[in-house]
Parts: sequence; C-alpha cells; structure tokens
Amino acid sequence: MPIYQAIVLAIIQGLTEFIPVSSSAHLILVRRLLGWNELSPAQELTFDVALHFGTLLSVLVYFRRTWLQIVRAALGGKVVRFSESTSSDVNLTPEEQKDERMLLWFIAIATIPGAIAGKLLEHSAEDYFREHVIFIATALIVVALLMWLAEKISTQNKPLTRVTFGDSLIVGIAQAFALIPGVSRSGSTITAGLFRNMTREAAVRFSFLLSTPIIAGAALLKAHELRKEGLPAGMHAPFILGILVSAIVGYATIAWLIRYLQSNTLRVFIIYRIILGVIVIALAFTWHLQ
Repeated sequence: MPIYQAIVLAIIQGLTEFIPVSSSAHLILVRRLLGWNELSPAQELTFDVALHFGTLLSVLVYFRRTWLQIVRAALGGKVVRFSESTSSDVNLTPEEQKDERMLLWFIAIATIPGAIAGKLLEHSAEDYFREHVIFIATALIVVALLMWLAEKISTQNKPLTRVTFGDSLIVGIAQAFALIPGVSRSGSTITAGLFRNMTREAAVRFSFLLSTPIIAGAALLKAHELRKEGLPAGMHAPFILGILVSAIVGYATIAWLIRYLQSNTLRVFIIYRIILGVIVIALAFTWHLQ
C-alpha cells in the first residue's frame, strides 16, 4: 500500500468515525471509486481495524479524565459531575450521585449486543456487506431518515445522569447494527439516544464513551490474529502512519462535534448521508458496480 493511500484513508477514518456518516462506508467507497485494490478484502479489513485503533486512542485521550472519574465513581470513590458540560464543582444530590455511579455499568450493558453481533456476523461483514455498494448506499439513506425522525419526535430532556438500563440496552442494540457499512456506529447510537429522549449532548457523549470498549475489543482480537500471522510485506509503515494520523484527526473531530451539537441539529449530516447515498446508487448503475 502506498503511503499516500494510508494517509488519505487515515484522514477519512478520523473524520468519519465520530460524525454520524459511517467511516466503514467511506473507506470502502473511496477504495472502490479510486480503484485502490492493492490489498485483499481481508487485508483491507485488517488495515481498517488499525485505523480504528487510532481513533480509539483519540477517544481515550480526549475522555481520559472522564473515564477515570467514571471508573472511580463506579467502584465507590468520589463522585463529581463529569457526565456533561456542567461545572464539576456543583454539589450533587444523593440521587444524582447514585446515577453517576451507574454509568460504567450501563456502558458495559450497552456493549454486550455489539460484541455478540460482532462475533456472530464477523464473516458476513467481511464477505458480503463490504462488497455491495448498493446495500451501503441504502443503509446511508435509511439511517438518515431515522436520524431525521429522531430529531423530530425526541423531547431531548434526559441528561446523561438519567440514563436507564432500558436506554443502555436500546442504544447497545442500535450499535450492533453498525456492523453494516453505511449504518454508522455513532449515527445509530446517537439516533437511538435521541429516540430515548436523551439531550443531544448526552446522546453524543454516551455514543463516544460507548465506542471505547467495542473498538478496543475489535482491535485486540485483530491484534491477536496479526501476532500469529504477521503483517503483509511492506505494511508496517502504512499501519503505523495510519494509526497516528487517524488518532490526531479523530481527536480534533471529537472536540469539534461536541461543540457543534451543543447548538446545532443533525440536519447537515442527514442531508449529506442522503445525497451521498443517491450519488452512490447512481454511480453503481452507471459503472455497473455491485
């Protein structure tokens, strides 16, 4: 793989992993449209997992203090108002402290459906979903419509401190559908959060925190495979560069998106997904892509 391809794909991964437009869809479509086919489908997936490891680093670094506070609260330590942008020095009621202590366990619950789906559908994701651009385009449009509906009907009155077991389970099930390229992990989880009447900021933060264990699990499994099989010849530099670039771009994207959605809706992403989906369908029929 040429270095410039690794850099371009890493930038795309860093930009699209956290905004709700599907990073896997963009990586697949860019390769198909530009004819970047130096790697086998299995090698492409391995490289994409490496890029996901880069964005995992970005979310860990960005939320490093939040994760420490979440774990400390869950294990019985000091509780502060870490969940959203409210100042941490505000006193919490006993009920609020109880809610804060539950956040780690709710994240764990929400991770289970995605982990199960990833194990059961791993080969389907590799052999079918990644090779059918019409399917990807359809997923882009369908989820865009769901995002629009969620924005329309959500009361958006539930902060992160009021997330329940049911909320976590629904968001976790939504995350499982992100195995399908075009769905978008952040898009599905943010949309599910809005359907559960979370505030937009709460839905985004819960989505980002939820990404940590699921991406870490996928990266560790792939790293275990690579340890046995080794990287393809000439792939060490692209892998390292891809991880670094996706981590830097991912960090900047997280910071921007959290600020953006504090005062803006998902409208721009909804429109983008629909336009991209229509263009991909048109190109698929014109160029006879699958």
